[in-house]
Amino acid sequence: MKRSLPRLLTGLVAIPAVLVLLAARLTSGANASFPVALPTPAFDATSSATAADDTAYFAGGCFWGIEGVFEHVKGVRSAVSGYSGGSTVNPSYDQVTSGDTGHAETVRVIYDPAQVSYAKLLHIFFSVAHDPTQLNRQGPDRGTHYRSALFFNNTMQQQVAERYVAQLTESKFFSKPIVTQLVKLTAFYQAEDYHQDYMVHHPNQPYIVMHDAPKVAALKKQFADVYKD
Repeated sequence: MKRSLPRLLTGLVAIPAVLVLLAARLTSGANASFPVALPTPAFDATSSATAADDTAYFAGGCFWGIEGVFEHVKGVRSAVSGYSGGSTVNPSYDQVTSGDTGHAETVRVIYDPAQVSYAKLLHIFFSVAHDPTQLNRQGPDRGTHYRSALFFNNTMQQQVAERYVAQLTESKFFSKPIVTQLVKLTAFYQAEDYHQDYMVHHPNQPYIVMHDAPKVAALKKQFADVYKD
């Protein structure tokens, strides 16, 4: 499977600026329609009186950026990188990125419905966390493990997700079709420790600077009401 130049350079401590600029040019234009200012979901079945935390699962390219975005959302208790949607039990990163297991890089988000609704999380996911019109890729990263998917774990999430995708499709806010899969969650396997909080530990890594930090900046700008440092 193809990987982006910046991600292949992940392990290097220092990279000349010229290489960063070269990588940016090689991968530029991949997200021309992203981020976008999307309408608020018209349907939200979340009850603000819900006492217990809930859990949602989002896949949309490299999990570093998805995790980084949701870690900055008020009401989110935790965001953990992992794998969902495949057949192999407890797969490794190398197995998943081979494309043979069927998994997608996924982030498990535990949140307080009294502070942030599932619909709001969807609004963020489609607006700034990833581009839902890219099939089996996200920006420079290619492969089915980078696909866009929502793994719902209850009827409420399924209904809210289906209605929001339909709302965006009917309103034609994207110039291309939304390819996000809506799939019932069967299992989530936590990724290796070195993937967790990757943006926090590697803020200057070129891939993070070029592809993920802008997502957090867009979150702060577009969703100031739920943004947290």
